[in-house]
Amino acid sequence: MPATPSRPGTARTRSWWGWGHADAHPDDAECIAMGALLPGTLARPLPIPQVTDLPITRPAATPPPALAHLVTDDPEVRAAHAMGKAYRDVIRALRGRPGRIPDLVARPTAGQEIADLLDWAGEHGVAVIPFGGGSSVVGGVEYRGDTHRAVLSLDLTSMDRVLEIDAASRSARIQAGALGPVLEDQLRPHGLTLRHFPQSFEFSTLGGWLATRAGGHYATGHTHIDDFVQSLHVVTPAGAGTSWRLPASGAGPSPDRLFLGSEGALGVITEAWMRLQERPRHKASTSVTFTDFHQALDAVRAIAQSDLAPANCRLLDPGEALLSGASHDGSSVLILGFESATTRVDGRLTDALDLTRAHGGHAGTPTTNRDAPADTAVTAWRSAFLRMPYLRDGLARMGAVIETFETAATWDEIPALIDAVRTQVGAAALKATGHPATVNCRLTHVYPDGAAPYFTVAVAGRPGDELEIWDDIKAAANDVLHRHHATITHHHATGRDHRPAYDRQRPEPFALALRATKDALDPRRILNPGVLID
Repeated sequence: MPATPSRPGTARTRSWWGWGHADAHPDDAECIAMGALLPGTLARPLPIPQVTDLPITRPAATPPPALAHLVTDDPEVRAAHAMGKAYRDVIRALRGRPGRIPDLVARPTAGQEIADLLDWAGEHGVAVIPFGGGSSVVGGVEYRGDTHRAVLSLDLTSMDRVLEIDAASRSARIQAGALGPVLEDQLRPHGLTLRHFPQSFEFSTLGGWLATRAGGHYATGHTHIDDFVQSLHVVTPAGAGTSWRLPASGAGPSPDRLFLGSEGALGVITEAWMRLQERPRHKASTSVTFTDFHQALDAVRAIAQSDLAPANCRLLDPGEALLSGASHDGSSVLILGFESATTRVDGRLTDALDLTRAHGGHAGTPTTNRDAPADTAVTAWRSAFLRMPYLRDGLARMGAVIETFETAATWDEIPALIDAVRTQVGAAALKATGHPATVNCRLTHVYPDGAAPYFTVAVAGRPGDELEIWDDIKAAANDVLHRHHATITHHHATGRDHRPAYDRQRPEPFALALRATKDALDPRRILNPGVLID
């Protein structure tokens, strides 16, 4: 049945240079207070950058009259589409060095308009960068290089409708430009949810999730967007196509898998049939503290290898627990939660807590959907989780270098991997800056055979040299991951920043096939040049 579209009204303005909403960034006083906790940072924060100070030139290409209504060359719009939201993007904006600003921004409303834009771009040597919410933290939505005459940012957010809901199959046909809240607002009246909530949920789109194989908030079970895909519609320079809607298929390599994670380098995902779920009604959660981090790892592994399937199983090391306010006594904290649309989950939480106690854990008071208030550690962590990207930008204004990276490895590698990152990345940061670094770790997702550690590195930088320091820290982190056979990314995509490590990770025969696919689907090499392959 057709779905009733809705758009949530909002008067808030997105920040063109940093994370999220412009009015949510720390003010100068809060920046200074944060900087005081990291010795060696600036005395005063860098000023908030202004679009009027950027070197924005006249567009190097002009669309034909038939497409002109889809395209703008407004300087503020162009600046907002120049980069993603990685630390290196934020510091480049603060230093007035944003890189290549797109000449034009297009906002198509239908697949045929995208096809027409690609035809024009191919004929005139214009690079096309697909753009959703712009929340990439790996250089996935910017142009680097000089081989194209002009750059067009292809913003899909005008294509944001839930077009159709199949209640019998519990799935929906959704346009790729739907931001997380827009998508969920249209599903809510039907009692359904996609149940995919990355940290960037408010500022990222379905198409972006699909193109980057995004990971959601939930720690076990359906952790990646891949698990929800029933069918994709993709527009490429060589033509458009739609895969069949099927619950499962063994008919050769999956056409959907070709475009999941392709990051706009092979085609533009315009629609998808997605598997939905009933909205959860039963919830239970608590926190568990551990005095020994490695015992906490053992407890999490025991839970992951059980059949309990927690919705949240997020382990914070002592530094991460302190940073989020979940603990102040040097303990590691496990945030544990369960939910279901059909059955009570109290018993599953009880069984999981028994496993944690067997490994030295001390549980807080469980909270269910019938109880209030929530566990204080859980509440503190949730608040910090949503606020953290804004605080990162505040620290960047104080001249700090803030690097975050995530990975995944098998359980036999996890303890040594975490220890190696703390030691070797910390040493690289000290060498690059002369200041001791804070290196924290949390597990964001867990599986029976492994886990996904997420690291945060914070250190005072040298004014003007922040990008070079970031590069040194990033290189050291990549080397550690490679030695431990840990992936370069679990859920943040490859982009341009992870490209060298991705080249080392993938088998060469697959690289040959990927290059041939690029040649076939994008023969003029206009789609997101430099991502995945040359």
